[in-house]
Amino acid sequence: MARICVVLATYNGEKYLSKMLDSLVAQSRPADVIIAVDDGSKDSTCEILENYRDTLPLQIEALPQNTGHRAAFSHALTLAQKFITEDDLIALADQDDVWLPQKLEVLEKKIDSTKTSLVFGDAEVIDGDGNKIADSWREFAKIEKHISIEHQIAGINNVTGCMSLFRASLLDAVLPIPEGVSVHDRWIAMIADKNGGIAATDVSVIQYRIHGANAVGGVPDKSMRKTLEERIRWVETLLTHRERLKLTEAEILFANELIDLSRTRLQKPLVLSKLPWIIRHHRKLFLKDSPIKTLKRELFSAVGLPLAHKIFGKD
Repeated sequence: MARICVVLATYNGEKYLSKMLDSLVAQSRPADVIIAVDDGSKDSTCEILENYRDTLPLQIEALPQNTGHRAAFSHALTLAQKFITEDDLIALADQDDVWLPQKLEVLEKKIDSTKTSLVFGDAEVIDGDGNKIADSWREFAKIEKHISIEHQIAGINNVTGCMSLFRASLLDAVLPIPEGVSVHDRWIAMIADKNGGIAATDVSVIQYRIHGANAVGGVPDKSMRKTLEERIRWVETLLTHRERLKLTEAEILFANELIDLSRTRLQKPLVLSKLPWIIRHHRKLFLKDSPIKTLKRELFSAVGLPLAHKIFGKD
């Protein structure tokens, strides 16, 4: 029987961490090992983790200084390799959520039945005080259960790490997580998609907390400049690691066109020459929506930063 390893990265998480750890204790299918990497916390996070050593199978490492969300999870996953084999399973955890009691049980059954490399569930959405905001994170954030590699290249991700379970055999391809990856679960999802596939369940497996200080998920929209720059950095990273990702020639061509579009939008007021390409690939660039909203997205995608700043005041 496969063992389940929970990988948790913490940073100044004292406010919600105890509730998170209590929900790990309450799992109907307990974790076999929990890797907790603290990313240079200045509060009582490490002390809280230590208090759970007798009730959870914890392996704790405290980093001397903050390295960032991606680097902390990359380090934690590397540590996990010392405690598990390729036949085992990995569940990612965030410090501020609450796992529903059946999470690991549900996802383990799903990955066993589908024979895929990664499975993910849905979530109830709660606020900072634990009040329910929505019954479904997927509906709340308009997330689709099935997306293409081109969607992922364009920065659209449907797999939220804390709602997923994946095979440890992916780690050789996943690690190290490149610096150009802004969100670790997006990278893991692409690796899984190319190495065994992904399956979704409609069952809610956690309470996903949105409180205004999340590392990812529910955070305020970035500026237009930062969004374009991050997209360029993301796609450049994918192209650098095209062999690890097993990108096809068509996916590489799409990635190069997207970089060219993004760079041009940073510099020019309008990029009307790119509009035919945007319209032709709108199903890869945007999630499914009403015809009017899709048209608006297509047209705005041909607007450059100088014009957007002048007309809409966008930075």
